[in-house]
Amino acid sequence: MKKNWIMGLATAISVSLITGCGGEETADKEENMSEEASENEEETMDQQPEMPDPDLEGIPDVVAEVNGSEITKDQFEPIYVSTLNNYAMQGMYDEEQDENGEMAKQIQQQIVDQMIGQELLIQEASQRELQASDEELNEKLASLKEQFESDEQYEEALESSNVSEEDLIEDIQTQIKVEKLVAEETGEIEIPEEDIKESYDQMTEMQGEGENIPEFPSYEEMKPQLENRLRAQKENEEIEKIIDDLRKKADVEVHM
Repeated sequence: MKKNWIMGLATAISVSLITGCGGEETADKEENMSEEASENEEETMDQQPEMPDPDLEGIPDVVAEVNGSEITKDQFEPIYVSTLNNYAMQGMYDEEQDENGEMAKQIQQQIVDQMIGQELLIQEASQRELQASDEELNEKLASLKEQFESDEQYEEALESSNVSEEDLIEDIQTQIKVEKLVAEETGEIEIPEEDIKESYDQMTEMQGEGENIPEFPSYEEMKPQLENRLRAQKENEEIEKIIDDLRKKADVEVHM
């Protein structure tokens, strides 16, 4: 599992684990929707897109090197396969239409670039000797465990994802260090009120009006969610800038 995250590691871990066993909220929703799901199961199965069968033969054992640190085929492949499957599920990738494999190659390059970026952030955090305290680690781990109904369900999720708790803890420690690096570079990100209001106005315009269109939530109801989304967007932009600066100074070799 090590180094197989991009950004938002805790979210990524949470999603990957909960997919297998489901949290309490997910379980409740599934129970409420079970009758409707049963009625539409056959139709849904018919509409399910076929998962791609990617050609992995041409992927080298070492897909890239970052300041001498290798990004291996074993690290790259599961991310690539998972990304292709997600694209296919969303109707964004059709293997039959990608006859010359150009789109698959573009996706491969995007993933390699992301993995290079994360490795640069990890290396920079290590060079600055940033550390994750026991308190910070325990807080994040406890937050993750709270999304499961029991310790047994959490352990089953780890096992089904082929992840040991030691690997999980190591990745959470890495996430904390990188978060501190980003915080050092960006400081506290403030979102102006006018930006939040503009985002809300755009959403209401897209919603439109009509008898069959449900009433849109008020600005005050939506404000926290919109502010968090805009802050995440801004943070991602700042992270890209950090990665760009680090890459200019780094020794990076791509073998794909």
